[in-house]
Amino acid sequence: MARRTFFSFHYSPDVWRAWNVRNSWIVKPADQESVGFFDKSVFEASRKESADALKRFLREGLENTSVTCVLAGSNTFARRWVRYEIARSIIKGNGLLTVHIHGVKNSDGQIAVKGPDPLNYMGVYKVDSGIYLAELNSSGSWVKYDDYQLSIPASTLWFTAPTNNTVIPLGKHCLAYDYAGQKGSSNIGGWIETAAAMAGR
Repeated sequence: MARRTFFSFHYSPDVWRAWNVRNSWIVKPADQESVGFFDKSVFEASRKESADALKRFLREGLENTSVTCVLAGSNTFARRWVRYEIARSIIKGNGLLTVHIHGVKNSDGQIAVKGPDPLNYMGVYKVDSGIYLAELNSSGSWVKYDDYQLSIPASTLWFTAPTNNTVIPLGKHCLAYDYAGQKGSSNIGGWIETAAAMAGR
């Protein structure tokens, strides 16, 4: 069975970097298939239609995937739709990992400044009514995640469920790597398989 991995990234500044990282993965074993490299026009058309239409589009993109690989550039952590892809990945039980791609050259041959791990800006917490997703806002405070406000069954989580209202960042349970600094062209396949194994996928 093919390992279907969803690649989440900030399109405008990082698509060239993301494309090169993704290609270094799919040219290896024949049983690897990438998802998430949508044509920008399709993504923009869905967004212009409505936020709900774009959410549906992204949910459909995540169908039948087992791992979500967040390709983090300088500002990926703050992108609304990257956060939504992370949230939906948690809800469906995907393995998760971050691969920092700031050190990969863009189409102009430039590298970028390393940004924060997006998985440290999303988290989970528990109250009497259930387990919920949280996000760090621009003021640095944890707030209930706005784009998905339903509770999450503990059985959905592949990591230890929170036991109180202290937010546990997702990055605490997931691994992060530096593509340029850790020989990603040779190792990204192993990183993705580790994330899958951690989630039992």
